[in-house]
Amino acid sequence: MTKSLALSPADDGIDRRGFLHCMAWVGTGVAWTMNGGVLTSRLLGQEKPADAGDFTFVQLSDSHIGFARPANPDVKDTLRRAVDKINALPQAPAFALHTGDLTHLSKPGEFDDVAEILKGAKVGRTYYVPGEHDVYDGGKLYRDRYGKGTRGAGWYSFDHKGTHLVGLVNVAGVANGDLGVLGKDQLAWLEKDLAGLADSTPVVVFAHIPLWTVYEKWGWGTSDSAAALALLKRFGSVTVLNGHIHQVLKKVEGKVTFHAGASTAFPQPEPGKAASAGPMKVPADKLRSVLGITKVTYVKGENALAVVDPTLE
Repeated sequence: MTKSLALSPADDGIDRRGFLHCMAWVGTGVAWTMNGGVLTSRLLGQEKPADAGDFTFVQLSDSHIGFARPANPDVKDTLRRAVDKINALPQAPAFALHTGDLTHLSKPGEFDDVAEILKGAKVGRTYYVPGEHDVYDGGKLYRDRYGKGTRGAGWYSFDHKGTHLVGLVNVAGVANGDLGVLGKDQLAWLEKDLAGLADSTPVVVFAHIPLWTVYEKWGWGTSDSAAALALLKRFGSVTVLNGHIHQVLKKVEGKVTFHAGASTAFPQPEPGKAASAGPMKVPADKLRSVLGITKVTYVKGENALAVVDPTLE
């Protein structure tokens, strides 16, 4: 069974032993619940009944539509399987979050394919933030489709049943392999956005690149994330969702739970286990076991969100 791991605020990264404790590559999804600042896990199927929560939402990430290499020659098929997983949930999610890299090369046809597949998901609405693969053209096509009502490069916030959700953009002007950057303008907006919220408000932040340093050498972190996390420190429940690293990874730091979701396209190596990040080929019969989605349920009165990661197997 996957174990939980709490790291000290001074720990900016993660060693191999800690990585093995908090990473889930394959097998049954895991539901995570916060109790007293520490994550506890339950296997998928053992989580609380769906009607116990005020609402449920799902996270999709790194669909990379347009990618066609041996690591996954049919990324449209695996994205469709992710949609099937969503539609098979016993309770329709209130909404979906896509945490970036919708496309592989920011081409119009790739965005069209994403839209066509995701319109089949039985969710109230899908919200997006861009990955670096979505902004190869400077982000114009992405903003034309998803930028209405957003600020700057596409950041925004919304509320749902007492939970405040914030979509951040940390890929603008960032080359693949670089650390993410939020920038002064976005941080100033975030400070104003959070200012009127009570400390007891549950906050969910979603961005593409992790807001904690998973592996600096591969750009798996955000250079100015400390400034954003300082603004979130006063809240009793903060969940930070990201994609980019194509594997499930979790960390608890104080009252903040960090959660990296799996890709629907292809896996990447464990940090430091390869010469560089990038698509990792696995046997064809194992591919769906390392791809997946994230299901999140907010239960009123609890300190954090229960997070489950079903694979596409």
